[in-house]
Amino acid sequence: MTVSETARPGGDAGRSPADTSPDRLVLASASPRRLDLLRQVGIEPAAVDAADIDETPLKGELPQELVRRLAIAKASSVADRHPGAFVLGADTIVARGRTVLTKARNAEEARVFLKLLSGRRHRVFGGVGIIVPEGRSFGRVVETKVTFKRLGRDEIEDYIGHGEWEGKAGGYAIQGRAGVFTRKIMGSYSNVVGLPLYETVALLKGLGFRFD
Repeated sequence: MTVSETARPGGDAGRSPADTSPDRLVLASASPRRLDLLRQVGIEPAAVDAADIDETPLKGELPQELVRRLAIAKASSVADRHPGAFVLGADTIVARGRTVLTKARNAEEARVFLKLLSGRRHRVFGGVGIIVPEGRSFGRVVETKVTFKRLGRDEIEDYIGHGEWEGKAGGYAIQGRAGVFTRKIMGSYSNVVGLPLYETVALLKGLGFRFD
């Protein structure tokens, strides 16, 4: 999917070229998985400043529209606290058709999610939002198709019992025990973990981030 730019009102106010830093990145996420993924490719954020926004979908909003909006909103919500830096926001959504499977709020909801995904293909949308030092915002959406094997009741209950569903979109973490549920992946694996690395690094480089 192509990169899109969104105007950010007031984003350039108070910022001069002297304030900018081509190698200073702020991660607007508390996710340890996203931090680990960035470090995996040699990017150490100058700061981690978790965004706190309303993630409720808008009426009629498609999964790919939602994930892009949230990623940019997360970056925008903390950008003013870090003038002159690149700010990276990200979001991950699991979808079955037009149905969005959010972060499981409890074990019962995670159980329902896993039953919905059992033996079927679903899509994982990763949204990347970047605010550049001059204040403009850019967004990209990456899609990965994942197919689960048919899950037995005991497998679901065992997974629920280990607690890996907590705080995970769709109620599972592919980098953990759910890896054995996965029959096929089409697209970016790191996108399913929490951040599409190839696309994120390419976008940062294209916007002028100095990557060693």
